Amino acid sequence: MTNETDRGWLTRLEEQSRRKQEQFMDGIAAKLGRDRIRSAPEHPFRGAPDFWNEFNWPLEEKITQFTANFEAAGGHVVRLSHREEVTRFIRDKAMEMSAATILRQQEDALDRLGLEESLPDALVLSWNEAADTDWRAVAARADFGVVMADYAAAYTGSITVKSAPHKGRSVSLLPTVLMAIIPIDRMVTRLGEILVQFDQAGREQLPAGIHFISGPSRSADIENDLTIGVHGPGIVYALLVDSYET
Repeated sequence: MTNETDRGWLTRLEEQSRRKQEQFMDGIAAKLGRDRIRSAPEHPFRGAPDFWNEFNWPLEEKITQFTANFEAAGGHVVRLSHREEVTRFIRDKAMEMSAATILRQQEDALDRLGLEESLPDALVLSWNEAADTDWRAVAARADFGVVMADYAAAYTGSITVKSAPHKGRSVSLLPTVLMAIIPIDRMVTRLGEILVQFDQAGREQLPAGIHFISGPSRSADIENDLTIGVHGPGIVYALLVDSYET
């Protein structure tokens, strides 16, 4: 009997709420001087317009625009010719900044950098290389994080990094300095060119995480005091490489 009474009470409350909603919407329509719209409007267009889908910069313009946008957000962009120059750049920066621990994603392409041999005085670790290690704690203590970008969008100055068991998101989120390597053949003009690939792959093929990086971590409080590096790397290098595999 009590349950029946409770259901009746809840029903009356819902009816009262709906009447108030109707009165509220009727009042808005009256003030606007028009009838209530009670059906969803048609949406004849879906997605970006054709002219935007066709918008594409030549390669050098992509690089120029990406550099301008990324640096405007506080990041650093360095263009390098080949993989050996990437190794030298990371080595020199590590020595300059006295980096003691470097954490990288576990990828064949990063294996070929040979950071372990180039930095014998630093501890160079590969994400998830040992099962009994707290890798998030390692990332939080690391001086450098090294990742391979999956894509980069010139128009927004954004780097895309997917996560996977061998590509922990913490590598790009927790170290003090992030080195993001971008082979220039992974550079596109628009962010939509990247997003559509995830749509086409289907839900089952989506990675655990998709991260868009547009410079160092930035945070501002209610007084608009900007602070760099509170929630992630305070220094981010985008290393554009002309011929990474050769």
